[in-house]
Amino acid sequence: MDFLSFNIRRYSNGKLLTKPSNDASRRIQKRLSTEVRALRGPNADAVIGRLNPIINGWAAYYRIGVSKRAFGALDAHLWKPTYKWARSTHPNKAKRWVTTRYFGEFNPARRDKWVFGSRDTGFYLRKFAWTPIVRHRMVAGTASPDDPRLTDYWHQRRRRNPPPIGTITLRLLRAQQGRCPICRGLLLHAEHEPQSPHEWEQWLTATRTAIRKHAVTARGAGTPDERAATRLIHTSCHRRITNGGNRTAQPPARKPSGFA
Repeated sequence: MDFLSFNIRRYSNGKLLTKPSNDASRRIQKRLSTEVRALRGPNADAVIGRLNPIINGWAAYYRIGVSKRAFGALDAHLWKPTYKWARSTHPNKAKRWVTTRYFGEFNPARRDKWVFGSRDTGFYLRKFAWTPIVRHRMVAGTASPDDPRLTDYWHQRRRRNPPPIGTITLRLLRAQQGRCPICRGLLLHAEHEPQSPHEWEQWLTATRTAIRKHAVTARGAGTPDERAATRLIHTSCHRRITNGGNRTAQPPARKPSGFA
């Protein structure tokens, strides 16, 4: 049967698998193709900026299922509209020139020469298959997220399933205990995990907009170069210190929750 856009099937050997439903896969394929067609004219950065949140949100929602094959099929599908976009952008150029300009090993961490990207900025299109599969954990007994007595249980449960925000970002979050080094406020706020691809898309986009990496220099012994380290800070805090504003303003600290 299909439930919440997943297909749940028990096979003859007794194995129970939960996969993205065929309808869900067809919907995302149609949406990706429509978005790329609508972007005829803008540059590659516009295509990447529009598609990456969609890819991240869809993959984040379905990563708890047996989705590896579905992710691979979507990556294969997405190559076609992006290649057509590149060909239509440069109709007078040879195929080899087009593929060399827009496809290559843009992501150094992946040995994939067919990643769509921009030679001008280095931005590239993510692939569904890059999202690791995280098996869904069964809820203990009749535990409800609305039960105030189980607040700690749900906090710990969310901590065991890290959000798909990148290895480096996740490592920095853990090192900073989820807090901004400037204002000491929480970097991520999520009392409840997003419950649909669209909610994941919105959450990931908002998180990327609100947080940025910045080289924070700690005052004290040693030269500034020796004391500089990359930290995650709020975009608003970065804007304030860049503009020479007050660094000492510290809003009241909240108890870490959600993914922080």
